[in-house]
Amino acid sequence: MARNSPNFVCQTCGNVTSKWSGRCEVCGEWNSIVEEAPVSAGPAGKTLGGGRGRSAKLTDLSHPEAPPPRTSCGMDELDRVLGGGLVPGSAILVGGDPGIGKSTLLLQAAAAFADAGLKVIYASGEEASAQVRMRAQRLGLQQAPVKLANETNLRDILATLEEERPALTIIDSIQTMWADNVSSAPGSVGQVRAAAHELTTFAKARGCSVIMVGHVTKDGQLAGPRVVEHMVDTVLYFEGERGHQFRILRSVKNRFGPADEIGVFEMTGAGLHEVTNPSALFLSERGAPAPGSVVFSGIEGTRPVLVEFQALVAPTPQAQPRRTVVGWDGGRLAMILAVLEARCGIPFAGLDVYLNVAGGMKVSEPAADLAVAAALLSAREDVALPPETVVFGEISLSGALRPVGQTENRLKEAQKLGFTTAILPRGGTAKGAGMSLTEMPDLATVVGEVFGAG
Repeated sequence: MARNSPNFVCQTCGNVTSKWSGRCEVCGEWNSIVEEAPVSAGPAGKTLGGGRGRSAKLTDLSHPEAPPPRTSCGMDELDRVLGGGLVPGSAILVGGDPGIGKSTLLLQAAAAFADAGLKVIYASGEEASAQVRMRAQRLGLQQAPVKLANETNLRDILATLEEERPALTIIDSIQTMWADNVSSAPGSVGQVRAAAHELTTFAKARGCSVIMVGHVTKDGQLAGPRVVEHMVDTVLYFEGERGHQFRILRSVKNRFGPADEIGVFEMTGAGLHEVTNPSALFLSERGAPAPGSVVFSGIEGTRPVLVEFQALVAPTPQAQPRRTVVGWDGGRLAMILAVLEARCGIPFAGLDVYLNVAGGMKVSEPAADLAVAAALLSAREDVALPPETVVFGEISLSGALRPVGQTENRLKEAQKLGFTTAILPRGGTAKGAGMSLTEMPDLATVVGEVFGAG
C-alpha cells in the first residue's frame, strides 16, 4: 500500500505542492516553503490523507455573546416545553404514536408562529394539501398565513427553502423524505439519517428553524437510527392514551431549556386546548375516598403536578400472580413488593397486583415510591386514606425513606388544590405552611401507624 507523499506548504500564501522549491509559484516568495506532516498517515481514499483544512476560529469561554433570541407563539404549554420559545436555527424532532395528534399540534403551532410574525412553511409528505386545508378549516385556522408544500424530494424541499427563506419549516414526516443520492428506499435507516443530516445542516447554516415529525416503533421509541436524536437540538414526545382526551408533550432532550418539561393539552373536536392547571385536571375525576387510591405530588421538569395512583390487589387461582402496571415502571413495582415482604412482613404471594396512573400520565421519578407503597397497602388492607392527603418519598432497599427534592414546591401545589395533610420522609427541609406534615423514618412505620398492618 502506497504511503502518503509529504506536503510542502508555503508559509506566506498557503499553497501546497508535492516537492520543495526555493520560490513559491503562486506568491513568488523566496524560501517560504516548508515540509509539513500529512493530517493522516493512512491511504488517501480511506482516511483524510495529506490534504490540510482551514484553521478554525477559537474563542474563550467568557466570550460576550448574547443568548439566542426566542420567539413565543402564544401557546404557553408549547413555549414551556421549548424552553421559553423557538430559537432561530434550531432543529426539533417530535415523535408520537400514530393518530395521537402530532399533525394537529404542529398545524396549530405553525399558525401560532405565523400569527406571531414568522414566515412558516408546512411541508407534508404524508397528506395532500387538500387534507391539510380540511384540518385547518376544522381547527378554524384557514386564515393563518402558513404556506403549504406537498413534496417528498429532499433536494426540491431544500431548493424551495433556499428561495423562500422561511423562519420556520415543519417536515411531516421525516420518514417520507428521500434523498436522490441515497439508493435505499424512503423510510429506511440510510434515508432517515441523510434527510435529518441535510435538514439540520440547512437549519444551522441559514438560521431557519426546522421541526421534523418522527414515527415511533412498537416500543414507543423514535423509528430510525438513534443518531437522529443526537443530530437535533430538541427531542419531544407527544404522549397520551387513544381513549383519553389528555395529551402530554414531553421534552426528552433540549439544548436550549430544561429537559423532562411537560406541556398538557386536551384533545377536543376543535383541536388541542391548553391545560394551564394539569393537577386539577388529573384529579377532576377523582371521586369519594376508596381503598387503593393515593394522590402523589410529583415534579415534571420545573412544574409540580399532582396525579392519582390507583391500585387493586385481588386473590388469584393461578400459580403465577399477575403484575400489571400502566404509567409506571414495572421493575420498580417488583422492588417495592419485595421490600414490603422482606422488611415489613407484608406478603403479596397469591395476589394479583394492578397499578394505574389516572389520566394517562406517565411517572418516572423515584419520589413516587411511597405513594405506590401506600396505594398497595390501602388496596390490600381495604383501608382508604383521607381524601385531603398527599404522599411522596423514595424507598430504599433497606426499607428506609429518603427525602426528595423540591419538597416545598410539591407542598405548595398540594395546598393550592385543597390538600391539608402530607405523608413524607423524615429528615428533609419541609416547610408546608398551613399543612399538617406526617414525617416517617421508614416504610415499616408507615405500615404500622397509617394502616395498622404488619
